Amino acid sequence: MANSEQTTYWNDQAGPRWVAMQEILDHQLQPFGAEAAERAGVSTGDRVIDIGCGCGATTIELARRVGDAGSVCGLDVSEPMLARAAERSAREGLERIRYVRADAQTYDFSSAAFDVVFSRFGVMFFEDPTAAFANLASAMEDGGRLTFACWQSAENNPWMRVPTIAAMEHVEIEVAADPHAPGPFAFSDSERVKGILADAGLQSVEAHAFEPEVTLAGGADLDQAALFMTQLGPAARPLQSATDELRATVVAAVRKALEPFTRNGTVVMPSAAWIFTARR
Repeated sequence: MANSEQTTYWNDQAGPRWVAMQEILDHQLQPFGAEAAERAGVSTGDRVIDIGCGCGATTIELARRVGDAGSVCGLDVSEPMLARAAERSAREGLERIRYVRADAQTYDFSSAAFDVVFSRFGVMFFEDPTAAFANLASAMEDGGRLTFACWQSAENNPWMRVPTIAAMEHVEIEVAADPHAPGPFAFSDSERVKGILADAGLQSVEAHAFEPEVTLAGGADLDQAALFMTQLGPAARPLQSATDELRATVVAAVRKALEPFTRNGTVVMPSAAWIFTARR
């Protein structure tokens, strides 16, 4: 595990929260995984590895696409999220899926041969992204495809930025000094990422903008959307040790900030991602 800080975070803090909110997150993030899978051209018989597979939503969808003739490996550093993923796959009888707890930056892929390397928001956390993608390239067949979704800038994602700014009026939220440090927006600069992938030995690198509206908290009402964004977003860390009074104050501030984005009883906001594609 090269990314020790991220490994600790996704096992001890974020992982349990994502497991608790798995159904909501699946609904909110589904369009991004579907768009990436379409760009990857995942089809019957493909051998696919899903990097940062989390609770298994994309892994299961990829398994449906490859059918009995294909296979899917879900790889993640988070033990609680992998446990949920394995439960879901077993419930659906998808024996062609296997899960591995490992760091994609350092995992030994020497005996692997994948047609597709795929990720939905799972590759922005590498300490050394060039080394990580070079390692992933080693797992690909010649002509194999790499496709992943990552976020554009915070400014282009008001669904994350607006509630964070509201919360910062009441709690201290750490902002990374290095915009390229491991985190949700580490790959927002598409030209930088193209260079990383080229340096890793990948070819035909392209960045495709994907900018759908997102319905916060899986279509819940304004109150639940505000609560959701304080339980999962950047405000979640400082609020873990906050008093009930402070927590209620932050939720109220976030609710007020989200209110202008309500539509038919739900909160609908702009989002912006990149879908990168490349070949070995």
